[in-house]
Amino acid sequence: MRILATVAATAAAVAALITPAHADGPLGVKGDTLTLPLADAITALPVAEESRAGYQRSAFKHWVDADKDGCNTRSEVLKAEAVVAPEQGTRCKLSGGQWYSAYSNTYVNSASALDLDHLVPLAEGWDSGASAWTAKEREAYANDLGDDRSLIAVTAATNRSKADQDPAEWLPPYEPYHCQYLTDWIATKLRWQLTVDQAERDTLTQATTSCPNLPVEVTLAR
Repeated sequence: MRILATVAATAAAVAALITPAHADGPLGVKGDTLTLPLADAITALPVAEESRAGYQRSAFKHWVDADKDGCNTRSEVLKAEAVVAPEQGTRCKLSGGQWYSAYSNTYVNSASALDLDHLVPLAEGWDSGASAWTAKEREAYANDLGDDRSLIAVTAATNRSKADQDPAEWLPPYEPYHCQYLTDWIATKLRWQLTVDQAERDTLTQATTSCPNLPVEVTLAR
């Protein structure tokens, strides 16, 4: 009973720390910045059952050219993440360049060999709260350039191996990247005020026990 009381008190303290009086979501309002140690960031994620009912990928309009500069979201991320800058041609066609695929610890020399992965997949986002969002909110989520943890260029093979699975079902094959991947997953869910299911919460808690308990800072996107 004492352990349960301690856990409850800790959760209440975290909630009081991150939820301002004017909050319009479980964590705060759009634009608020949260900074929590990794373990507390996991605790802050609301737990709820997931539902895939009604999901269609087309509900998330993606790879838009939000700033009308001729380069869509995919191209913007590829340019930002290149370790050797590619040449940019007409209609933002990219040639040459080199990228590091963190999921598999490999270097890739062709943009066409890369997939742009939503770190928290669109279907997982839907399951975790996005089903109740507006179309504009889902578009913003699918094209999130405001936080470089939201989208990542990786090899097509690893992205398709992951599909729409959460960390309870899939982790990158390159094990030294696991702590970063899990931290970025947590940060993305916090940023968009998404829930986790119990298996996901348990995995995040257990899989990060050997990770540094460093601060996770996010700016809420909704």
